[in-house]
Amino acid sequence: MPNKRSHKTADGEAGESPTGSERVTARDWSIRVASDLDIVRARQKGRELALSMGFSPGDVTMIATAISELARNIILYAKRGEIILKQVVQGGMRGIVIVARDDGPGIPDVRRALEDGYSTSRSLGLGLPGVRRLMDWFDIESEVNRGTIVTAKKWRG
Repeated sequence: MPNKRSHKTADGEAGESPTGSERVTARDWSIRVASDLDIVRARQKGRELALSMGFSPGDVTMIATAISELARNIILYAKRGEIILKQVVQGGMRGIVIVARDDGPGIPDVRRALEDGYSTSRSLGLGLPGVRRLMDWFDIESEVNRGTIVTAKKWRG
C-alpha cells in the first residue's frame, strides 16, 4: 500500500504498543458517528465507561475530551465513522482504549497533521496533537482515499 501513512507514539515518543498479556474485556461500545449528537453520545459513553473503571475525575475529562476531538474529526473530514470504546487489562493495569475509524479521504501527511497549529479546515489544529498529549499511548494509520484509524489508550493511574 504505497499511500499508507502511520505514526505511533507512547508517552509522546516513537514506539510500539505494549504487548504481552493485554486483553479486551466484554464491556465494549461502538458508537456510529455521523452528527453532532453522535459526538455527545460517544463522549457520554466514554465518561460512563471511565467512571465505572475508577478513573479520576481529571482523567475522565481527558478521556471525554479525546473522544470529542476524534469524533469531531470524523464528521469534519469523513462525514461518518465510528468510535469504539474498550476496557483493557494488562498485568495489573486497567485502561481504556478509544478507536476512531472512518472510510474518509485519509490524511496525506500524518506527521504534519500531528503538528500543533496545522489544519486543513481553518481550525486551530489542536485535535490530533491534543489527543496525543491527553492519552498515554497514541497510534494513527491513514491511507489516502481509504480512511483513517486512530487508537488512543489511557491507563488508570
